[in-house]
Amino acid sequence: MKKRKIEIMDTTLRDGEQTSGVSFSATEKLTIAQLLLEELNVNRIEIASARVSEGEFQGVKGIMAWAEEKKYCDRIEVLTFVDGGLSIEWMKKAGAKVQNLLTKGSLNHLTHQLKKTPEQHFAEIAQTIALAQENNIETNVYLEDWSNGMINSPEYVFQYLDFLTTQPVKRILLPDTLGVLIPSQTSEFISKIITKYPNSHFDFHAHNDYDLSIANVMEAVKAGIQGLHVTVNGMGERAGNAPLESTVAVINDFLPEIEISVKESSLYSVSKLVETFTGQRIPANKPIVGDNVFTQTAGIHADGDNKNNLYFNNLLPERFGRKRKYALGKTSGKANIEKNLQELGLKLNADDLKLVTQRIIELGDKKETVTKEDLPYIISDVLDSQTYQDKIVVESYVLVHAKGLRPSTTLCLKIDNEIFEENAQGDGQFDAFMNALSKIYKNKKMVLPKLIDYAVRIPPGSSSDALCETIITWTNNGKEFKTRGLDSDQTVAAIIATQKMLNVAII
Repeated sequence: MKKRKIEIMDTTLRDGEQTSGVSFSATEKLTIAQLLLEELNVNRIEIASARVSEGEFQGVKGIMAWAEEKKYCDRIEVLTFVDGGLSIEWMKKAGAKVQNLLTKGSLNHLTHQLKKTPEQHFAEIAQTIALAQENNIETNVYLEDWSNGMINSPEYVFQYLDFLTTQPVKRILLPDTLGVLIPSQTSEFISKIITKYPNSHFDFHAHNDYDLSIANVMEAVKAGIQGLHVTVNGMGERAGNAPLESTVAVINDFLPEIEISVKESSLYSVSKLVETFTGQRIPANKPIVGDNVFTQTAGIHADGDNKNNLYFNNLLPERFGRKRKYALGKTSGKANIEKNLQELGLKLNADDLKLVTQRIIELGDKKETVTKEDLPYIISDVLDSQTYQDKIVVESYVLVHAKGLRPSTTLCLKIDNEIFEENAQGDGQFDAFMNALSKIYKNKKMVLPKLIDYAVRIPPGSSSDALCETIITWTNNGKEFKTRGLDSDQTVAAIIATQKMLNVAII
């Protein structure tokens, strides 16, 4: 079957920049433009609105200078306005060669915003298109609010299209400006238009206000649309635009009769770069590029993956330059842990694996997830804990650290089922804890091992809620030994290591 080709036009640098709080520098715009065209291989990009600012002008100028060398000028577009030629003049100075002319696609917008008749509007549009032709600028035309136009004033839309298809226009761009379409309307409206104007090229520009952008994209493609407008990470005004990454995956998996040029394997890296430039965090559950979308959390899923990949679908992470992960937490089973151990090159016997699983579940009750990098610390902590019995237990404690006051600790310690309580100050919370502990040991005439070294480790690349492994070296009767504590709080980890020391020292 011969596939039908569809153009993908990315408008991250224009419509995506309308995301609240986002503004790209000229250098960032150039970098993203280069990646979109050369790394992702989208067909076209819309990079700016004419006459917005001097910074925007310099950004377009820089991209067009690069595009001139690469012969990409016909793939780069700028939003322009029916403004008596001012936008055309701006484009000439910036070196831009393709305009996306913004016009009114609904009678409501035309009547109340421009306060003009259709005939007046069409005449001005014709003049603008003619002026662009005189200056060797190619024209595409946006029908702003087209979707509402089709719902409320279809006679106007078809009157306009009758006029527009007589003009030297390369593409007609149909935007769901306010994101109001449902899939059945998208299918109906685009089918009618393509049937009536079979010789014209139409693009569909979806917005995501009802979370229907991808569903609408699918229906537009089925109806015969020739081009789609998207943004990286679904950026855009209000709820954003149709996301590039989901559009590509859906077309490749569910519309086999369609051919697009975008390289799937580069979607994730470009997505993360745009996230960095914008400061707009990608939701963890966002399809294709979110942190969690290729992570199995439930133990039963990991077990199923071990048994003929029962929980795989066509969205294999390798397609997008990613890897499948198995989360560690309170819902983890042994299969999740074994998957992570395999990646680390580690193997445990059945008994040790059971103990490690129990420990991860305990930690999961306090900390949402445990990372693969935490595993060696957990294993060390669990295996170390098997070498003694808890005859001395830290029952409870209160750590106080206030500005202008010395840290203090109130400690409740159980020794052979007898409770002891002390309070002390120190140079830090753990020092105060050790001073309170020393008081109890002194009153009991017991010898407390001496701390000679204190080290803290966290897994590389961890965040502020990472597990800390505290390793303390002690000396007792001339003999050195180490104990470890593991917790997301460094002081708590040190107290856990200290309790282990108290029990090791009496063996």
